Amino acid sequence: MLLLRWLLFPISIIFWLIGIVRNTLYNKHLLKSYAPEIPSICIGNLRVGGTGKSPMTNYLISLLKMEHAVTVLSRGYGRKTTGFHLVKQTDSSLDVGDEPLAYKFEHLDTINVAVSENRRNGIQQLLPFPTNAVLLLDDALQHRQIKAGLTILLSTFDTPFYNDFLLPTGNLREAKSGAKRADILVITKCPNDISNEQKDVVTKKLTKYQKKIFFSKINYAALAPISKLVVKDIEKVLIVSGIANPQEMLNHLSAIYTTEHINFSDHHEFSQKDIEIIHKKFDTFANKNSIIVTTHKDFMRLKNVLSELHLENYPWYILPMTVTIENENEFNQLIRNYVRKI
Repeated sequence: MLLLRWLLFPISIIFWLIGIVRNTLYNKHLLKSYAPEIPSICIGNLRVGGTGKSPMTNYLISLLKMEHAVTVLSRGYGRKTTGFHLVKQTDSSLDVGDEPLAYKFEHLDTINVAVSENRRNGIQQLLPFPTNAVLLLDDALQHRQIKAGLTILLSTFDTPFYNDFLLPTGNLREAKSGAKRADILVITKCPNDISNEQKDVVTKKLTKYQKKIFFSKINYAALAPISKLVVKDIEKVLIVSGIANPQEMLNHLSAIYTTEHINFSDHHEFSQKDIEIIHKKFDTFANKNSIIVTTHKDFMRLKNVLSELHLENYPWYILPMTVTIENENEFNQLIRNYVRKI
């Protein structure tokens, strides 16, 4: 696989040239960017795959929603619809995508969530905003038709963008120079025992971008039942995942329980056949101390095909996830200062 990627290196060069031309046109204002008139925060990355955009977006929602009217705008990746759609709890992931639906389920009517593949049109559809509005642009770093007021770039500790290369040889969506458009760099999914020496190595690599750098890690809360079957003394867990990088989740659960794992592709659209495979696998080792665990985002797609009968007969659980940011007060103040000055 690695050899094939390097054989495709000429395509990466073409991809790089196209990106350079496109970004130059925007930087020279030959292609126009629209700047929202309200505070707008872009949460993005340079690398394909899971860098922690959903936990970071949730973090910002929780930080801001008590004082501001928060709206999240996403393209709604994986949905079967097109155009603008204001997300409701009654929607399915096929209507709006799993991530926007997960935001709505978690925060309910305290926020608005919308999807539109054309972000500028999506913003126009949301007008007029209230005076205390804040717009969170989920996964919008490469969507240069919109110029956010503040941009947060995420990069994982294990796979930092500065060690990567453009697709298809590497996993970068655009050149590393795209980091220059960010205002804040957040290194995500750091180990719990990260040392100052490890942080110094990362910081030195990022010095040339002259951005404020924060380190963050994933935290997991207690398992939460979503079916009618509740298991008291859990011993064995069947993990069901359809996310880009489930390794953090696997490591966490494997340190506590005996685990088995069924892995699906990122944003996998679950079918009845998938449910049958999952339950058949569970039946091979199940006892009164066994459960099935998935992520909140995966459940947004699973619930399309999980019937009441399934949830009565099988102990499905969700593993809640949050993010902790080192120097949290400083990070929060940067966000609040930006929002309040607009």
